[in-house]
Order: sequence, then C-alpha cells, then structure tokens
Amino acid sequence: MRTFYQITDAALDPEALREAISDPVAGAIATFVGITRNSFAGKPVEHLEYEAYAPMAEQEMEKIGMEIAGLWPAVTGVAIAHRIGRVEVGEASVAVAISAPHRREAIAACAHGIDRLKATLPVWKKEVFADGSEWRENREEEDLDDGR
Repeated sequence: MRTFYQITDAALDPEALREAISDPVAGAIATFVGITRNSFAGKPVEHLEYEAYAPMAEQEMEKIGMEIAGLWPAVTGVAIAHRIGRVEVGEASVAVAISAPHRREAIAACAHGIDRLKATLPVWKKEVFADGSEWRENREEEDLDDGR
C-alpha cells in the first residue's frame, strides 16, 4: 500500500496527494479537502492558526492509515496532510486521499479517514475573529455551528 502522511506549514496540494497514492490497479481515488470557512458560531473568522507536534501527529496519521488498510483490504493508497501555522479563509487546512480498485471502498475509507482524523489527531486550532481569538481542539463537534 502506498502512503503519504504530512504535517506542513506550506499550502496543501491535493493533486500531490493523489499522485502519491496513484496505482495502476486503482480505478478510484476519493479525496476530501477541508477548507477554512469565514464564520464560526455566527462570528466572522479572519483566519485560523494551527499547532501540532508533527512527529506525534504524523504517527497518528499512520495509525489511521493502518486502520483503513485493516477495514478495507482492497485500498491501495492512503494520503493524509494537515496544515499548521496561519491558514486564510478559502485555503485548505486538511486533505485525505484514498485509492482503491472501486469507488465504494475509496469513498467509504476516505470518509472514515477524515472522521478518525478529526477525532484523534493532536492538532489545535485558534480561530481569529475581528474582536479576539479562541483556541480549541480541532474536533468535529466544535466545528459544527449549525447543529448538524
């Protein structure tokens, strides 16, 4: 299985993730890209700032990749990248790409990958508003500001 795990302060390149896990037997590559949005809980967000201890976070990414391989043995590649530092509105914060022979396992494994990442990755984000900022864990429950 081809893998690529990265914590970086550079702009994320989803195409590079796709290329890293491309495989001739893979008829599908499912990709999720999380983009910084302009609001949280009704407050306008100016930008986000992420922090992580990269070796620990990349080790957790590898665990997620191994979990995916165990649940979907047909998966041929897993790529996960997360940005740290300042991330502007409209820029990618996180990306997950999965290659597999067929779309169903690629899509299911990709959804599982981002869900596990949001639940376990040791990354913290600071949301910067016009009137201040707030640090929070990078968790899905806290990301949802509309109750869904």
